[in-house]
Amino acid sequence: MGTGSDEKGTSTFSSSAASNMRPSAISAANKKKEIAQFNADAGILAEFEQSGFSGRSFNYSRSTLNAPQSVPEEKITAYLSRIQRGGLIQPFGCMIAIEEPGFGIISYSENCFEMLGLEKLFDSRHGKNLIGVDARTLFTPPSGASLIKAAGSREISLLNPVWVYCRSTQKPFYAILHRIDVGIVIDLEPARSGDPALSRAGAVQSQKLAVRAISRLQSLSGGDIGVLCDTVVEDVQKLTGYDRVMVYKFHDDDHGEVVSEIRRQDLEPYLGLHYPATDIPQAARFLFKQNRVRIICDCNASPVRVIQSEELKQPLCLVNSTLRSPHGCHTRYMANMGSIASLVMAVIINSNDSTKLWGLVVCHHTSPRYVPFTLRYACEFLMQAFGLQLYMELQLASQLAEKKVLRTQTLLCDMFLRDAPFGIITQSPSIMDLVKCDGAALYYYGKCWLLGVTPTESQVKDIAEWLLENHGDSTGLSTDCLAEAGYPGAALLGDAVCGIATAKITSNYFLFWFRSHTAKEVKWGGAKHHPEDKDDGGRMHPRSSFIAFLEVVKSRSLPWEVSEINAIYSLQLILRESFQEMEDSGIKAINSFQKSEDTEMQGIDELSSVACEMVKLIETASVPIFGVDSSGIINGWNEKVAELTGLQATEAMGKSLVNEIVHVDTREAVANLLSRASQGEEDKNIELKLRNFVIPQKNDVYIVVNACTSRDYTNKIVGVCFVGQDITSEKVVMDKFIHLQGDYKAIIQSLNPLIPPIFASDENACCSEWNAAIEKLTGWNRHEVIGKMLPGEIFGGLCGLKGQDTLTKFMILLYQGISGQDIEKFPLGFYDRNGKLIEVLVTVSQRSDSGGKVIGCFCFLQIVVPDLQKTLEVCSKEDKEHFSALKELAYIRQEMKNPLNGIRFTHKLLENTAISESQKQFLDASGACERQLMAIIEDDLGNIEEGNVQLNMEEFCLGDVLDAIVSQVMILLREKKLQLFHEITEEIKSLHLYGDRVKLQLVLSDFLLNVVNHAPVTDGWVKIEIFRGLKLIKDGNEFISLQFRMSHPGKGLPAALIEDIFEGGKQCTTQEGLGLNLSRKLLTRMNGQVQYVREQSKCYFLIDFEFKMRKGGQREGKQAISS
Repeated sequence: MGTGSDEKGTSTFSSSAASNMRPSAISAANKKKEIAQFNADAGILAEFEQSGFSGRSFNYSRSTLNAPQSVPEEKITAYLSRIQRGGLIQPFGCMIAIEEPGFGIISYSENCFEMLGLEKLFDSRHGKNLIGVDARTLFTPPSGASLIKAAGSREISLLNPVWVYCRSTQKPFYAILHRIDVGIVIDLEPARSGDPALSRAGAVQSQKLAVRAISRLQSLSGGDIGVLCDTVVEDVQKLTGYDRVMVYKFHDDDHGEVVSEIRRQDLEPYLGLHYPATDIPQAARFLFKQNRVRIICDCNASPVRVIQSEELKQPLCLVNSTLRSPHGCHTRYMANMGSIASLVMAVIINSNDSTKLWGLVVCHHTSPRYVPFTLRYACEFLMQAFGLQLYMELQLASQLAEKKVLRTQTLLCDMFLRDAPFGIITQSPSIMDLVKCDGAALYYYGKCWLLGVTPTESQVKDIAEWLLENHGDSTGLSTDCLAEAGYPGAALLGDAVCGIATAKITSNYFLFWFRSHTAKEVKWGGAKHHPEDKDDGGRMHPRSSFIAFLEVVKSRSLPWEVSEINAIYSLQLILRESFQEMEDSGIKAINSFQKSEDTEMQGIDELSSVACEMVKLIETASVPIFGVDSSGIINGWNEKVAELTGLQATEAMGKSLVNEIVHVDTREAVANLLSRASQGEEDKNIELKLRNFVIPQKNDVYIVVNACTSRDYTNKIVGVCFVGQDITSEKVVMDKFIHLQGDYKAIIQSLNPLIPPIFASDENACCSEWNAAIEKLTGWNRHEVIGKMLPGEIFGGLCGLKGQDTLTKFMILLYQGISGQDIEKFPLGFYDRNGKLIEVLVTVSQRSDSGGKVIGCFCFLQIVVPDLQKTLEVCSKEDKEHFSALKELAYIRQEMKNPLNGIRFTHKLLENTAISESQKQFLDASGACERQLMAIIEDDLGNIEEGNVQLNMEEFCLGDVLDAIVSQVMILLREKKLQLFHEITEEIKSLHLYGDRVKLQLVLSDFLLNVVNHAPVTDGWVKIEIFRGLKLIKDGNEFISLQFRMSHPGKGLPAALIEDIFEGGKQCTTQEGLGLNLSRKLLTRMNGQVQYVREQSKCYFLIDFEFKMRKGGQREGKQAISS
C-alpha cells in the first residue's frame, strides 16, 4: 500500500529552462508528493481498520482511487505509530528489550516464557513478569558473556547473530541485537542444534554462497539491466528456495513494476504488472531503508503481544526488529494472492552522499517458511553487491542516453542549418528521435508539420494559441495530463494524446512532442488475464492492484523524465541561438572576431607559460612518467623512468612501447591498454613489467600506472600519457612469499622495509596474521586484532571505512579470496588509529594447507603514492572557471584574520585586568567563539566534504563548550523572546574529555542555532539536555557515550532543510542546509551521529558522541590528527 495521489498529472512551466530542473524545485515537488502520499496511506489504513470494527467490507481498489488528499494530524500520528510501534511480533521467535548498562529487562514478548522455558522458574517468584530481571540470567554464563561483548561494541549490528543458549532448556537461539532510543532490543530466533549456521564457520559459508552469486553478477557483460535482474532472482531462489522471486522496481512517480520474475511453473505470473504507489506506503519504504531484509514466516499465524515497563512513555520502537509483526492489511493481501510466507530485500543505491530505495527483491512461498538469519544476512550482502552493480549499469545507461541525445542534437542542428526550419521534422533523424514519444509536430508561422500520433493541424494551432495566451512568458510546458494542465480541448484529443512537451523558439515557432495514455505502454506477461479483463477490484490482490493502477493513470501518459526535459531544453537553446545568429549583422561578427582574437592571443601566452612549467614538473617528478603517440611510439620519458630502466630519454625516444620496452609477458596486455586508450577509455592501477636495460639478468622493473589520453586542440586523441609508481621491491618480496613452501612467520614479522604490509584471513574471515608493517601503517597492534572479524570488526570498526559501499566491496574481496580466487590491485581506503585516511591497493592470494585445501587468504597492501594526474589537468576548463572564485574566497579568508587578530589582542588585554569570576567566564566563552571562527576560516571545505578533515585532539571541559555555544544564540533568543531551559548536571558540566573541542563547538552551535531559528515566537522555548550513557573500556582507555538533545515546540525544520542535512551533499538548496550538512559530516568524522525527531508537541535533534576521558586524572597534551 502507498498513495494513489502520486500518479496524478505533473506539469512543469518554465520561464527559464534552468528553473525547470532546479534541485530546490525538484526537491520541493518531491516533498509535496511524499506528504500527499503519507495522507493517502494514512487514510486507506484508517479505512481498513475501521472496516474491522464496523463489519463493512473494505474495497481496496475504490480506496486507492479515492485516496484522501489530506487527513487529520492524529490519523497521521496513529498511522506512523501503528507501523513503527505496533506492539506485536511474529511468533517464530521471542523478544526482550534491555536498558544499558545493567541489562535489566524493560520489555518482552508474551511468548518468552514458553520459548525460553521460564514457566517454572518465574511462576512463583515474579508472577510471570520479566520487567527488571537481568537478561543475562536467562542464558548460560558463556552466552551472557557473548551478549555483554556485543552490547559493548560501537557498531552492535556487525556482531549479529550472537549464538546463545537458554539456561533452563539449553536450547540454542540466534540473538540479533540493535539499539533504540531506550536501550537494546534482542530478537531471539530458535535454531536447530544441528544447524551448521550455529558457528562462525557456518555463517561464513553462507557468505561464500553469496560471493558465488556476486561473482556471477560481476562476470555479466554490461549494458543490460534486465539480464542483471534475471540473474539476481535466479541466485536468490537458489539461496532461499522460495516458490517465487521477483525484482520490483519503483518508478519516478513512486508506482511499482515487476521487471523480473522466476516462479514455480503452476503459479500465476506477475511479470510486467504495475502497481499503484499505495501498494508500498511511504512509511514502509522508510522501514526498508532502515531494516533492509524483512521476513514473514506465516501470515496466518497469530501475532504475539509485547509487554513493557510502565516507565516507558511510548510503545517500543520495532523498526529494526527481525520479528516485527506485519499490519493486518498486508497479511490479508498476502493471503488473497496465496502467499503464506515472504522474504523482502531492499535494493539501495548509494550516490552523492545520499541513499535511494530503487526497488525490492520480493520472495513468496505458498506454505510457511523460515530462513535462518545467517542466510538472510548473506542475502543482504548479495543485495548490497546488486545495488553496486545496478548503480554502475544505471550510470552506463545514463551516459549512453546522453551520448545519443548529443548525437541526435548535433544532427538536428546540422539539418536545421541546411534546411531551416523544416529539416528537423522532414528528414531522418527527426525530433521524434530525441526523446521517447508517440508523435511530434512543428508549428511555424501558422503552418504545421506532423509526425506519428498527433492532434490534427487545427488542434496543434489551438494548443499553440492556448500556450501563448496562458503561458506566454514561459519557454515551454511539459505535462503528463493536458486536462489537468488546464487545456480546454483535452477531452477532444482522447487517449491518443494525453501528455505533451513543448519548446518555444519564438512566438511563431514551436516544437511539440506527444505521448499517448500510459495503459498503451504497459505490457503484462500474465498468460491467464489481460489488462482489459474485468476483475473483482474490491479484493486486495496483485491483479486488482494492476487494474487500480490503470484506472489511476487513465488519461495520463508516462511522465517526462528530467533527462528528457533537459534534452528538449538544450535543443531549444541551440535552435534559438541559431535563429538569432541568422539575424545578426556581419559587422557584429567582425567586431566579435577581433575581440576574441585579442583574448585568444593573451590566452596563448598564458598557456605557453603554464606548458613550460608543466614540462619541468614532469621531467623532474619523483614518479615514473612516460608517453606514447597514437602509434605506440615513445615520445616522452622522464628522469625517474630512465633511472628505473637504465634507458636514457635520448635512447627511449622513437622506440615501440609494446615491442621494445615492456617485457614479453605483458605485451598483449599493453597492446589492449593502448587500444582502449585510443577509444577514450582511461585505465587505472594497471601493472606493467618493463625490461631492465642495464643488467638484463637482473629483476625486471614493475610499475603500477594510470593511463591518461593526450588530445590535440580539436579534442582528437593523439597519444597516451602514463603516470606510475615503482613497486619492483614489493613485487619481488611478494612473489617469494607467495611461492614459499616452508615457514613464513619469520618473513611476515620481519621489520625489513622491503616487506609490505600484510594481513591474513582464516577460512572464517577472522584475522590470523598481522605483520609489523601493517601495525605501523594502521596503528593497531597484532594482539589487538588477531581473532577478530576482518570485515566489520577490524575494517569498518577499528579501521573506519568510507560508507557501506566500501565495506561491501571489501567483504566481496575477502570472501572471494577465502573461496580460492586471486585478486590483483583492489583499491581500498581506510582510516588508521589516529583517523588519517590511508589509500592502498590490495592483492589477495589464497592460502592452502599441505593437502591443497584452501584455508584462508593473504592480503598484501601497497600504499598508493599520489600521482601527478591532477597536476597534469591544471589547464582544464573547470579549473579556469573556479580560479576567480577561489581567489575571492582566499581574499575574504585572509582579510577576516586581521580584525579577528585585533579582537584577540583586546581579549588578551582584558584577561590581564582585574575582572570578576563571572566576567572571566564571559571572556572564556568569547575566546572559544574566536577560536571557532578561526577554525572556520582555516578549514578546507573540500576536506570536510570528503571526510578528510584534520582533528586537533586536546583535553577540554564540557562546561566551557556549553557556555560558548549558548552565548552564540543569546541575542537571537532575546530578539524572539524565547525561553531557554537546560537540565545539565554539574557532574556532566565538569567532565574532562579528550577530542577536538573547536569542531565539537562548531557542530553543536550550528544545530542549536537552527533549533532557535525554527522555534515559534508565540509560546516558544528551546531546551538543551545531555544524557550520560554507558562507559566503555577499550585498549586500556575509558570512553563515555553522551547524547545531546536540543528541543523546540512547533512544526519543526522544513522538510527541504531536513533533506539537505541528510541527503543534500553538493545539491543543498539553502545556505543553512549546506552548513548543517557539513556539520553532520564533521560529526561523522568525530564518530558521532545525529537524528531529527518529530513528535506531536515538539521536535528535537538527537546528537550522539563517544568521547575518550582523561585517564587517571593525568592531563593529555594537544595532538593533531589528520586524514
